[in-house]
Amino acid sequence: MAKKPLNIGLVGYGFMGRTHSNAFLQAPRFFDLPYQPVLKAVCARNPERARTFAANWGYESIETDWRALIAREDIDLIDIASPNDTHAEIAIAAAKAGKTVMCEKPLGRTAAEGKGMLDAIEAAGVPNMVWYNYRRVPALVLLKQLLDEGRFGRIFHYRSQFLQDWTISSDLPQGGEGLWRLDASVAGSGVTGDLLAHNIDMALWLNGKITEVSAMTETFIKERKHTLTGKVEAVSIDDASSFIGRFENGSTALFEATRYARGHKALFTLEINGETASARWDLHDLHRLEFFDYRDEGRLRGWKSIHITDGDHPYMKNWWVPGLQIGYEHTFVHQVADFLIAVGEGKAAAPTFADGLACDYVTDAVLHSARTRQWTSALGA
Repeated sequence: MAKKPLNIGLVGYGFMGRTHSNAFLQAPRFFDLPYQPVLKAVCARNPERARTFAANWGYESIETDWRALIAREDIDLIDIASPNDTHAEIAIAAAKAGKTVMCEKPLGRTAAEGKGMLDAIEAAGVPNMVWYNYRRVPALVLLKQLLDEGRFGRIFHYRSQFLQDWTISSDLPQGGEGLWRLDASVAGSGVTGDLLAHNIDMALWLNGKITEVSAMTETFIKERKHTLTGKVEAVSIDDASSFIGRFENGSTALFEATRYARGHKALFTLEINGETASARWDLHDLHRLEFFDYRDEGRLRGWKSIHITDGDHPYMKNWWVPGLQIGYEHTFVHQVADFLIAVGEGKAAAPTFADGLACDYVTDAVLHSARTRQWTSALGA
């Protein structure tokens, strides 16, 4: 039976544009979906590069103005994979035009921006999702299932890190294509909104609301040459960000993110300690979940390494035979599949814009606490 086409309009052709495009192409090949994604148009300011991207990924056309993309009647879904300072304006316009909207994280540069985006989405009543792709790692979905089954008992501790080292050089400029994450006017913040947001979203999903935080940030290199102006300007992003906090369920939080951890390219880890069980996960070994169950027989009690490749593990029956693992790109495929299945059933698929705003409230609280050196509510308005 022919499936209903869903025409995709992508904004942005960078790293995230590639991951999203691959996901739209692969999802219907491995999952039974109610829609057939059609790569209808990619939008970017540089027409030559947009054409090259379109030819490589199979987009039928290009646009150089996102307003023209949204105005097209043959576009059903607007996928925002452009820098953070564009998210709000594009998402609000797309929602008002009645388009389905998917948006890269963080939702807004600030919670105020994110609130405006959510208000527009809710007023229009259109399907929506934020690309917090790590929620679709099979090992972490299994962890979520174990938590929901009550296997951990009361939760005491949640800790998580995201460590990189790519901005250590003082010769690295700020701003412009490829380096906009170092420009606060575009990015909104540094590692707090870029890396720590992943840790926070994951924690909100696995362990519930974070109620309050006490944070510290640091900018190690105070001035950098700006790519666009050619001048040496003050750096206003955070290079490192850490906080302690409390969850609504009474457990404590310990989080850290930095781009100054030499030797780490993308070390995302988390650990949860409960009354009867603990678990830990590492992005570098993303297909494994380390699990400890205190209820095991004493002489056999210890950490076990669960290799997430079998057919009864989340998503894995859609891929290869047991024992063969999958990787980073598959998390985006899973997200597309879950989203389109939910849309076909008239349901919401998390993380929605409301979930994205909840994360924005926490990142805002982290930055505010670091500035004021005071405990800060993370629950928003």
